Amino acid sequence: MQDEILAVVRASVLRRWFGIVVMAALGGLLIYLAMSRPPALQWQVFLIGMGVFALWLADATRRATENQIELTQDGLRSSSGEVIALIDEIERVERGMFAMKPSNGFLLRLKSRRQRSWQPGLWWALGRRVGIGGVTPGSQSKVMAQMLEALLVERAQAPDQAS
Repeated sequence: MQDEILAVVRASVLRRWFGIVVMAALGGLLIYLAMSRPPALQWQVFLIGMGVFALWLADATRRATENQIELTQDGLRSSSGEVIALIDEIERVERGMFAMKPSNGFLLRLKSRRQRSWQPGLWWALGRRVGIGGVTPGSQSKVMAQMLEALLVERAQAPDQAS
């Protein structure tokens, strides 16, 4: 990938910590509830399991949102080095009100299926869809989506100009 970074989307500090704290508090509350007033055994196991899951999710969100998403001429990548989507693989960018997209983000439709992946609060990939956003500021996501759309138009017109 080319190294020139055109746009960056990173987690907002306040949203990041608010999400982590709320998820951790939910996990702690569920475990406390299961231990302080034990219901029937199956419900106690369920509450403890959900509490542990919420604590795991809080930690996963904390680790994922330490990274940022970078747009280069070649495509999107995480600051950890993971390639999210190459420009040549992107079919279109959806950022309308009714698009199934993350909060403050946008959706990419790819030409082919991608391996499932999830970085809570930052991005996810499922089938041919990649969602960018979550605890990110809408202004950064909007700029990145517009630049992606411009890169897609530029790539689509490149063969026409060569003829």
